[in-house]
Amino acid sequence: MPYTMPTAPAAARTPSLLGQELQDRLDTLARNHRVPGAQLVLDTGTDVVSVHTGTADVATGSPVTARTAVPLGSLTKPYTAALVMLLADDGDLDLDEPAAGHLPELRGTPQVTIRQLLSHTGGLPTGPDSDTAASTTAARYLTAVCTGRDLLFTPGTDFSYSNAGYVAAGRLVETVTGMPWPEAVRALLLEPLGVQGTFIGDAAPTRPVAAGHAVNTATGHARPARQNLAPLEAPAGALLASALDLAAFGNALIGRSDLLPPAVAKEMRRPETAARPGALADGWGSGLALYQRDGRVWCGHDGNAQGTSCHLRTEPESGVVVAFTGNAGGATALWRDLADELARLTGIRVPTGAQATDRGRPVALPDCEGTYRNGTTTYRVAPGPDGAPALSVDGDLPLPLVCYADLSCDLLDPATGRPEPGGRFHRDPATGRVDRVQISGRTARRTDDG
Repeated sequence: MPYTMPTAPAAARTPSLLGQELQDRLDTLARNHRVPGAQLVLDTGTDVVSVHTGTADVATGSPVTARTAVPLGSLTKPYTAALVMLLADDGDLDLDEPAAGHLPELRGTPQVTIRQLLSHTGGLPTGPDSDTAASTTAARYLTAVCTGRDLLFTPGTDFSYSNAGYVAAGRLVETVTGMPWPEAVRALLLEPLGVQGTFIGDAAPTRPVAAGHAVNTATGHARPARQNLAPLEAPAGALLASALDLAAFGNALIGRSDLLPPAVAKEMRRPETAARPGALADGWGSGLALYQRDGRVWCGHDGNAQGTSCHLRTEPESGVVVAFTGNAGGATALWRDLADELARLTGIRVPTGAQATDRGRPVALPDCEGTYRNGTTTYRVAPGPDGAPALSVDGDLPLPLVCYADLSCDLLDPATGRPEPGGRFHRDPATGRVDRVQISGRTARRTDDG
């Protein structure tokens, strides 16, 4: 049923009045967060409010419009997952069969299933570094990293966010359909939705597109950021779309569209029991993050390209869909503030991350110190200047860790000193030894003897 705005002031707002208020808030918050341009769509099932603001590309001065397509980053992944789910619904593949049955390049990990690729529960590494991705093919890359030696855990037992898994899912789409991944996305998803497909790497986009931006924190000046996604990673992050496009896809994810049969949409939203994404979300389905709020389960995904931040949330029971795009790194904070404004203006509490829990007081966790690895990425936990543990990734500046008795941890923001959700450690049940760490949804396996 449609969402009923619960408070008298919110209920009294007409869509046009709500649109004006959201426009005012978007304009103000974009300025405050130094985001050149942004879009927001709220679809309650009965009314659609669409607002946008600012500049699509500071180099050209072109304005953001409702049609402007923004690089989605990882918000591309649910589209790739939907393609795989449609192929399964047609009987072209079985979600619980080994992916290696279709892709010889996965023969090094023959136990990883197609469903595990989509839900990040296959134990595959995060993905290629930019140099490797630019100089190889998807098949060669997957052959190199999808090996028993590189597995982070036994497939189907834990969660680690993996671009490599979606490189494999895109290859699967190409193998089964005989079409290149962009062509399959256009023909099977975007055209039925009435969306004009646009991808990173297009020589001549046929619709307005936004640039991502890097913002100088001292001066506030923004400059366009070049999108450097390698072609082999396209199924994990190459799509561009507007907030209206995202909302159309969101409606399909909750069964309010002919694009996805209701059973397929429901299967995408079904939580995988092994998927514990930590700071990213409260659970994960086949291509969708899951968020629990007020007794309801929202689904969606976040995405960051070079200098963009994009977000989609849908709630099947009420039919609410919320979509946002922003073209600078500060748009993530803008999105969180907009969610607060939506709650204030409409009573709709849109989740922006995992649900907060009371973890008690911080505790010492000295046995977490050591070296962990995910593919070519090295995580080092070592005592900081004050003796407390700090995390360094590939030798970058260490960030202080705050640990809790449930093995979860926060990272202290160096700019503000505030704790931000970091992830969790994992103990081997047989030995009691800390053997893995998950940071921002990405799991690394311990490689030292600590």
